[in-house]
Amino acid sequence: MQTQEEIKQLEAIIQESLAEAKKQGATSASSGLSVDTGLSVNVRLGEVDTIEHHRSQGLGVTVYFGQKKGSASSTDLSLNSIKETVTAACSIARYTNDDKYAGLPDAKRLATEFKDLELYHPWQLDADDAVDIAIRCEDSARQYDAEISNSEGAAVDSFESLHVMGNSLGFLHGYASTRHSISCSVLGERDGNMERDYWYSVARDQKNIEDAAQIGTKAAERTIKRLGAQQLSTRKAPVLYSAEIAGSLIGSLLSAISGSSLYRKSSFLLDSLDTQLFPEFMNIYEQPHLLGALGSAMYDSEGIATQAHDIIKDGTLKTYLLSSYAARKLGMESTGHAGGVHNLCVQSGEQDFTQLLQTMNTGLLVTELMGQGVNPVTGDYSRGASGFWVENGIIQYPVEEITIAGNLKDMFQHIVAIGNDIDIRGNVRIGSVLIEEMAIAGE
Repeated sequence: MQTQEEIKQLEAIIQESLAEAKKQGATSASSGLSVDTGLSVNVRLGEVDTIEHHRSQGLGVTVYFGQKKGSASSTDLSLNSIKETVTAACSIARYTNDDKYAGLPDAKRLATEFKDLELYHPWQLDADDAVDIAIRCEDSARQYDAEISNSEGAAVDSFESLHVMGNSLGFLHGYASTRHSISCSVLGERDGNMERDYWYSVARDQKNIEDAAQIGTKAAERTIKRLGAQQLSTRKAPVLYSAEIAGSLIGSLLSAISGSSLYRKSSFLLDSLDTQLFPEFMNIYEQPHLLGALGSAMYDSEGIATQAHDIIKDGTLKTYLLSSYAARKLGMESTGHAGGVHNLCVQSGEQDFTQLLQTMNTGLLVTELMGQGVNPVTGDYSRGASGFWVENGIIQYPVEEITIAGNLKDMFQHIVAIGNDIDIRGNVRIGSVLIEEMAIAGE
């Protein structure tokens, strides 16, 4: 009940800012407001490292004088500060050039239904309890094996957020959400060589977080497996992206089909609608209304209603990802993707991780990527990597200091399989991805 009262108070601030914008002559306006509170605890080597209580708030106001746009923000929510923020936005707008694509979204596309997506699950956690959980997590990792030589620590984070937005078209809505996580990172040493790895679990509801001891054990297990890493000679071979990093491949796709990349002509997928980009078994779709999921939302950052989308259907690109501004520049309709996608799901096959290794037979399992070596204009791809060399479907030894390279168009076309080991800890839900062949640069 207290949360609903707070949302009502924040809605009143939004309404005040919109009324002030109209009073100062703006032809239209939008406002967004968020208040975040949280607790972060870090421990290292069994001792408390930091305890932080967080509270932040921010108001953002955008005004339009016809096609002239101005924006300003403030962390002060007093009436006087709201007025000053609106004044600043209006002053900016009066001095900007007309942009015929600027303006609020289509009123008919704004969300009018606000289903409870079960995003709010407060965790009654005090600092002492959080410290106990973090220590239990780290102890589990440190006690896993004698070769675990040091620790970068364990962390427990719990955050609550209130988000409210509105515009002069009559849209006004607010909601509460939570996000909780436990993580651990440790170092292992063998023959004078050190490796590190980590594990984490995150969820809206703390009941859905993995047990702290299991997180620590998994971090340690992953670290031990990396000890004794070797380099590979330069070669071409199949590559299997583990589920926790496979989302980066889809991230490159999303960037390439986003409106800003397209209207700037900085995408290797220009004019690719209804083009087959992937094998026919590939389906990538959006489910923005999954209950309790990390990416769920009833509307995008403009207030346009979200809906289920087929992004890739039978291997073919079915939609771009467009905000209202991008859509106008491209002569298209907004797809409700201002601010990005919501719960993107990559349809998995029937094979689990072990079966994917057997399908690959001999090749490289990649478990970590480094660097930002993706050219968005050409699709050329080159990233530092580490992982494991696999022969006859069985992991042989860890590898490091290698680079994997290809072109994203070619990589997409030559995906062989998607595993059913789906990682749901983010906005892209995907299993391990097996690519037929890539270049591997090593010794």
